[in-house]
Amino acid sequence: MDKPFQFKQFQVSQNRCAMKIGTDAVLLGAWTSLKNNLFSALDIGAGTGVLALILAQRSAIETIDALEIDTDAYEQCSENFENSPWADRLFCYHASLLEFAEEIDDNYDLVICNPPFYSEDYKTNNASRDLARFNDAMPFEHLIYAVSKLLSADGVFSVIIPHKEEASFIDLALKVGLFPNRILHVKGNPESEIKRSLLEFSFHKTEINKTKLVIETSRHQYTEAYINLTKAFYLKM
Repeated sequence: MDKPFQFKQFQVSQNRCAMKIGTDAVLLGAWTSLKNNLFSALDIGAGTGVLALILAQRSAIETIDALEIDTDAYEQCSENFENSPWADRLFCYHASLLEFAEEIDDNYDLVICNPPFYSEDYKTNNASRDLARFNDAMPFEHLIYAVSKLLSADGVFSVIIPHKEEASFIDLALKVGLFPNRILHVKGNPESEIKRSLLEFSFHKTEINKTKLVIETSRHQYTEAYINLTKAFYLKM
């Protein structure tokens, strides 16, 4: 039995989820801007539910929904929500993204997603891990189309992707009227290449706020900026 991942204010069981807790989700959850007038949020491809749980810890958002297509992950996400201090605000739907986008009438003030994106890697023989890891389960075109239908007029869409996909992802978003407002480039250490892009979009065109984040100076020597961003969540920060 895998031990649950313990955060400061909640814990996450992940033994039935293909994609385990990683830096990406915590970074995205911590970095996403939360304006005061947010009433509803949606986590697309929730996995363990960690993004929704971080949003619940950080805010007073009344309705935080999650969407997960994999049965095991959906059940585990629902359990993690029930066992959290914010169970009354969290709910997980078991459906595919396109089905959900077509059927739901509500809009969300915030849509957040840590999508599967290992399209260039070889497939393993673990089907559910492959489903979580490969973007053929959720192509970026599907994601952006769904967000354009689900996001409220003044809403924010927040996502983390491989840096090399940034330009094409922004192009896709512009086609549905979503403009990049904030961009964070993440490097593992000062010498490494930019590995991840965190992108925040809305239907309003603004000057783009671009920032950089380095995670560590050397192995397990975390930068002050990374500690400040994640210390509300990680036990050892």
